[in-house]
Amino acid sequence: MRPSPAETVRTLVAGRLPGLVHLTHRPGPHHVRHVTDPDGRVLLLVPVVSDLAAALRPGPGEEDVAVVLDVLDLPPAAGAPSLGRAWVSGWAGELRGDEARAAAQDFAAVDPTGDLLDLGTRFRMFRFEVVEARWERGDTVRRVDPEAYAEAAPDPLHALEPALLADLADHHGDEVTAYLRRQLGLTGDDPAGAPRVVRIDRHGLVVAYGRPGARRRIRLAFPAPVADHAELARLLHPMICPRAAAGPGGPA
Repeated sequence: MRPSPAETVRTLVAGRLPGLVHLTHRPGPHHVRHVTDPDGRVLLLVPVVSDLAAALRPGPGEEDVAVVLDVLDLPPAAGAPSLGRAWVSGWAGELRGDEARAAAQDFAAVDPTGDLLDLGTRFRMFRFEVVEARWERGDTVRRVDPEAYAEAAPDPLHALEPALLADLADHHGDEVTAYLRRQLGLTGDDPAGAPRVVRIDRHGLVVAYGRPGARRRIRLAFPAPVADHAELARLLHPMICPRAAAGPGGPA
């Protein structure tokens, strides 16, 4: 198993990565602080005094402003493959009163910034429902159904991924290498081509191996998607404790 395109887009736009906002018929793009709420709607925290706030002001005869949020993945370690780029679009409108306060709670669940305390004075909250979503990876762009996007959930390990990879490499390197060699059926001892985990998600591990210039990547799938860090730790125990009896499944 591997993340679906809808799940990947939800993960990329969840709010852990920098985002840019493009607005129709307006200058830009603009850097923006954003998150998504539990329904996948995009929340934008915008300084009152900013070019973006001015651009989000509806023109004559407009109620909302057409926007596109553009988020590019940042690989968690050197040599790790990118998840690509997500583009989600909709019509952004400013929230006020109870709606703004409820949205601030959703924002804080992802990014508990103190600037939310100044909502209504120094900052404004905008929201849009995703009506179009695209996932770009390499030379391929795939459209993602908005309903599938809304029903998907961000990967719970994405924000932890850099720390997880560093911990495996720095504190359990020998055990991980030995485990991966057994799983991949590799023989010999070539440090230059030793397998290593380069990405982790709720569905499994992405492993790179082979000498420079002939590197290969393969996915080792978990028996079932993990729900959180604690479940991942239990599942990976055989990797760092060779005497354990069970572990991730074989290549997928």
